[in-house]
Amino acid sequence: MTDTLRPAEDAAPGHPSDSPQKLKRSIGVVGGTLLTLSCVTPASTLFVVVPDLFGTLGTATALTIAIGSLLCIAVAFCYAELGTLIPSAGGEYAMVSTLAGRLTGWLVFVLSLLVVMIVPPVIAMGTADYLAPVVHLDPSLTGAAVMLLATLAGLLDLRANAWITGIFLVLEVIAAAVVAVLGFAHGHRGLDSLVSMQVAGAHGHTDAVTAALVVSGLAIALFVTQGFSTAVYLSEELEHPRRDVARTVLATLAISTVIILVPVAAITLGATDLKELTGGDISSMVTAWSNTAVGTFVSLCVALAIVNAGIVMVIQNSRVLFASARDKAWPTPVNGLFSNLGRFGSPWVATLAVGVPGALFCFVDLDTLYGVTGVSVTAMYLLVAVAALLGRRDPHRHTPAWRMPLWPALPILLIVVLTYVLTQQDVGYLLWTGGITAVATLYWALYLRPRAATHWLVSLPEDTRP
Repeated sequence: MTDTLRPAEDAAPGHPSDSPQKLKRSIGVVGGTLLTLSCVTPASTLFVVVPDLFGTLGTATALTIAIGSLLCIAVAFCYAELGTLIPSAGGEYAMVSTLAGRLTGWLVFVLSLLVVMIVPPVIAMGTADYLAPVVHLDPSLTGAAVMLLATLAGLLDLRANAWITGIFLVLEVIAAAVVAVLGFAHGHRGLDSLVSMQVAGAHGHTDAVTAALVVSGLAIALFVTQGFSTAVYLSEELEHPRRDVARTVLATLAISTVIILVPVAAITLGATDLKELTGGDISSMVTAWSNTAVGTFVSLCVALAIVNAGIVMVIQNSRVLFASARDKAWPTPVNGLFSNLGRFGSPWVATLAVGVPGALFCFVDLDTLYGVTGVSVTAMYLLVAVAALLGRRDPHRHTPAWRMPLWPALPILLIVVLTYVLTQQDVGYLLWTGGITAVATLYWALYLRPRAATHWLVSLPEDTRP
């Protein structure tokens, strides 16, 4: 069913994989959690992504995110088990390649690359909206500037970035807490409205939100708390990956769900009417609930949170590209560049390679970026669930790792549910993602597979091999 994978050090003599560069183990579970939470970027997700869900789902937004969070518990279990079993900076692709075959792992890598290239600019473009109380800026240009700033920060030592992002994270949690307190304090409807499934329609009418629309929105809802996977990407820099990856994944999901879901419920209850809720202008709601000074404070906190998210996402994404080069996914000169570590121990060429294109993506239509990201995340989770279903076969049955409860029921349930969610997505976004995946499959068939002895050799750090 699967190609046999060899450790990178078993490659042909003289091949660059004989002495692959190693990332430095420099962070514990607290630093990893801070970085991972910052990648989930709860406040910027709340203020940038959630307003679009309000526009589509109205009062059903909180319910949809809650369902997505429940699904993410099963996904997090898969990541926690596989991330401790295969602790590699390659994240999903290393786990899936090892357990479900090289081609499947390659497709997961392409999907993860889509996500890591698209999500940062999507978030970054929201910066201008939240700097508006101070200065009016063009969203695309501001987003590009944030991406470039994040790229520069990503070149620094990881421990330094953990402290920087930790400080920013505190500010964004404060902003989310202010919104939650104000929303609940100015409630205009009862708790039953959280499941009423209504949205403002045209000409002041109230439209019902269908179950099919909620299912369709689950792809974006999964994306809302998706960042917990960063713990896996950082596994080669965690001091005790067999223990700390699982702790970081599960703690991050729990904390981020609370930080996002509680304010969403508060906003739903506090909006004066469905039109205001569907409009999704959270800053205006905060100002109406309090005063201009509080509204400005919250907006500036969100702007800092977006910069914070950009920094962590660039860090995460550069590790994925670094790992792919170390595992020989590209022609030899490209592999040499992407696997090169700079003065601070960070993969500096890979960092530039994900940050600069991210700045350019800030000039692409947002709806397309959202749609392709939602499909990619759902498909990636689906393939991770397949790997989790296969993860207890020999030779990994007795490898030290955190083991999820209710296996194999949880992976099977995920496979069924995520397959259905994919069938409910917009055809255009499915075609975009499918087309990119088809091109990647051709690259695999024409370049990687004929070079199976020397390319795409997914490896593990020496200190974590079975």
